[in-house]
Amino acid sequence: MPVLTVSLILLLTLFLLITEKLPVDLTAVGIIVALMVTRVLTPVEAVAGFANPAVITVGSMFLISRAMIRTGSLGFLAQRIIKLSRGKTMLAMLLVLLIVGVASAFVNNTPVVVLFIPIILNLSCEYGLSPSKFLIPVSYASILAGTCTLIGTSTNIIVRDLSIAGGYGDIGMFELSMLGVPIAAVGILFLLFAAPRLMPGHATPTCDIEDREDKKYLAEIRVPEDSPFVGQDPNQIFTEKYPSFEVFEVIRGTHILYPFRQEVRVQPGDVILVKGTAGDLVTVLQEKKAELPHVDPELNYNVQDKNTLILELIVPPQSSLVGEHIMETELRGHTDLHPIAVKRRQIHYSEQKIRNLTLRVGDIILVRCTRDQLNQIRGDGDFIIVEDVHHQILHKRKASTALAIFAALIIAASTGLADIMVCAMTAVFLLVVTGCLHLRDAYRELRGEVLLIIVATIALGAAMEKTGASMLYAQRFLGVFQGAGPQVILFAIVVLTSICTHLLSNNATAVLLLPIAVSTALGIGVDPKPFIIGVCFGASACFATPIGYQTNLLVYGPGAYRFTDYLKLGIPLNLIVLIMAGLFIPTFWPF
Repeated sequence: MPVLTVSLILLLTLFLLITEKLPVDLTAVGIIVALMVTRVLTPVEAVAGFANPAVITVGSMFLISRAMIRTGSLGFLAQRIIKLSRGKTMLAMLLVLLIVGVASAFVNNTPVVVLFIPIILNLSCEYGLSPSKFLIPVSYASILAGTCTLIGTSTNIIVRDLSIAGGYGDIGMFELSMLGVPIAAVGILFLLFAAPRLMPGHATPTCDIEDREDKKYLAEIRVPEDSPFVGQDPNQIFTEKYPSFEVFEVIRGTHILYPFRQEVRVQPGDVILVKGTAGDLVTVLQEKKAELPHVDPELNYNVQDKNTLILELIVPPQSSLVGEHIMETELRGHTDLHPIAVKRRQIHYSEQKIRNLTLRVGDIILVRCTRDQLNQIRGDGDFIIVEDVHHQILHKRKASTALAIFAALIIAASTGLADIMVCAMTAVFLLVVTGCLHLRDAYRELRGEVLLIIVATIALGAAMEKTGASMLYAQRFLGVFQGAGPQVILFAIVVLTSICTHLLSNNATAVLLLPIAVSTALGIGVDPKPFIIGVCFGASACFATPIGYQTNLLVYGPGAYRFTDYLKLGIPLNLIVLIMAGLFIPTFWPF
């Protein structure tokens, strides 16, 4: 009966996490409550995850990553090195992937990608490169590098602490590097040569925001029924009379069409996302060839209005607006910030349809704002500004202090001077005391929903072990591979973990599958350590979908990608990781 209860809770958990019917943090609380109410776990056992060293360490690493980004320790160096490329696509790609890879091996990769989105767009604007050639590779490079060190991804930290708790041994700071670095090197080489050929190419719509006489505006215009634009190719309709115009998207109903990668003919009622000078925009509107789809009288394209900007904002994972209704928030006190539209995974929501829209990570909001508000928006962390001017480095004078504290953390943890949790907490304390990290930023960056789901899945994993469910699942799994050797079964575990991590978060996947992997190893009489390492690599092999990892979702909108674009690079990368892990894990961690 307890096994059945745990299995039902597990199935319900998987359903809620995959479908997102409930917010992740609410699902997490529900798991803990269900385990206590059904008496599968005692109250003390159910909430023990809150005191788990992995949870505290992961939370601390979020804060350390924030401090490293905010002090400009990474951004300043990245911009200078990328400038060396001087617009050469191959060299720019190599430099970007190497910088992202090295940074993501030591800093949580989500803020690294958040930092690099505007840097890539800046690079694209300055040298006429296509951001869509770079953004998916940046996300993938950050994921690959996360498996190179213990602190490269929170999943490694969680698996390490669960391994220690189970009595199966520690995972050192650079222990994963033996295999992680070769896998990352092969993966980055593949991205370097395959991405320019397989990724779509388009310009970024948000260049030219600088204060110049020929400043261009990002705008949406609707095509009326009697417009001469009807039936024409959107790439051609503006070329002769309105030379400043560039067309980026055609919005038809709720769907987004990309003229640069598919054949499109303008239909009545289409909304076209364009960029052009104020003069050309006003002329098109005055000639009645197009109209504004938004009735806000303040939205104007007056040439004299130098203080008005139309730009795009991305909602990052740490935004306090995630899960809230956009119109109810008033965009967190930005009274002069007016939302025009929201784009989500090729779906477009106009102003009339977004009043009840709940914001998600990766959403792109088209807004009107004043130039004076840019610094305020940059400083609060609720948005990534998609524009050609990279956000200001706010505390650059603290960069050397932050780097010194971070270096001390790495040395102390890798030499065994102190436990990784002690090192991480000490580093956070020092970063706050020295002014490298403000308390307001620290509370924002804690990412409560991520920590809660880790706590809840730790409780669920404990319930699986306590009731014998994990052993039962392992026996069923072994039944499929009757008579197979340990390396074949290890490879199957890595593949299973990779499949699950495309549906769940990598942290939840690792916590739920680790007891099964360990029970499987014990069932065939081998050392569980190779299987534990296999879970680390399998949980990070999530390249084939935009929803498999937060960084994949973050670049979806700015890159104007389709789901299939992730498959082109993602499936080969998945195979590289899975095959190399299956072949070489037993070499470094023998059975």
